[in-house]
Amino acid sequence: MDALKRFIDLFADPRLFFLTTVVALILIVWKRETFSSDRWGWGLMGFLALFFGFGLFDENFQLIIAKPDNVPIVALIFLLVFFTWFSMREAVRNDRRVSAGESPIEKDEEDRVWTWPDLVYTELIAMVVCTVVLIVWSIVLEAPLEQPANNANTPNPSKAPWYFLGLQEMLVYFDPWLAGVVLPSLIIVGLMAIPYIDKNPKGNGYYTFNERSAEVTIFMFGFVVLWSSLIILGTFLRGPNWNFFGPFEYWDIHKLEALTNVQLSEYIWVRWLGMALPENWLIREMFGILLTIAYIAVLPVALAKKGLTRYYEKLGPTRYYVTVLLFLSMLSLPVKMLTRWLFNLKYIVSIPEYFFNI
Repeated sequence: MDALKRFIDLFADPRLFFLTTVVALILIVWKRETFSSDRWGWGLMGFLALFFGFGLFDENFQLIIAKPDNVPIVALIFLLVFFTWFSMREAVRNDRRVSAGESPIEKDEEDRVWTWPDLVYTELIAMVVCTVVLIVWSIVLEAPLEQPANNANTPNPSKAPWYFLGLQEMLVYFDPWLAGVVLPSLIIVGLMAIPYIDKNPKGNGYYTFNERSAEVTIFMFGFVVLWSSLIILGTFLRGPNWNFFGPFEYWDIHKLEALTNVQLSEYIWVRWLGMALPENWLIREMFGILLTIAYIAVLPVALAKKGLTRYYEKLGPTRYYVTVLLFLSMLSLPVKMLTRWLFNLKYIVSIPEYFFNI
């Protein structure tokens, strides 16, 4: 059992955890015909139940998953896996029907029902079930209330509510103005812009993958890999001093990891060119500034001419550039995470004179 626990703790390494999540998404999309089978769906749910049941017998893991704050995250994992499998199963079924010349399942189920009594009865039952669940929940689990705030006793680790853990994890890789303001704003604006950017009528009102393969894959990457996985990572794998710990590993507050975070300007001027950092911030950070401008301004134009020409012609200039800028903003998170993990690169542009970092 100890060997199995050490093997599982091995995947608490952020690089392996992120790689595993990405590989899992690729396999789901690539082998969706296999993944959508009932055997795989209920098998995954059974595996999760077995994993968390096994974890309850470990003192360290039990302290994490039994904490009232973390119980919703355990439920979130089950719901995330179930609805990912369910939506992919329905999409595969509809794709088979469409390829056979039939209409999607949802089109054959367009029989209307009355608000009264059909819908009202359904809502009443749902309300009663939710009320019972909340009452049982409040009786069984203690309210996650802590001691009054004390300046001399700061919680370690100090974690945000679960729905903000993704943003808190982003603070490791970006400056607060980016992780706390710019990127969340782009997420909200991007979700609002989807109906105006993507006017393709296919897939509206029914599940499909083949008709919207790129859109579905990008959305799953953003929601599953870049959002849900960061919440899971911050809940179960982040411990004291915001260090990484395995799920079966003891949270030792004295654990120290030697990290030497380096700015891009230090890599170029000191390590590659063997020179001292220039005193002028513009000269010192010019490589990072040029790289940022190229990423934001030059790359979309280059992709429009080669690589994404079909999307440029389909969407038009305005919708294309908005879409690509939103996509590149989303892609900046895994790029920044990988550069931090692989090269200890902290900032692409670092101008402490003006409290500006990218």
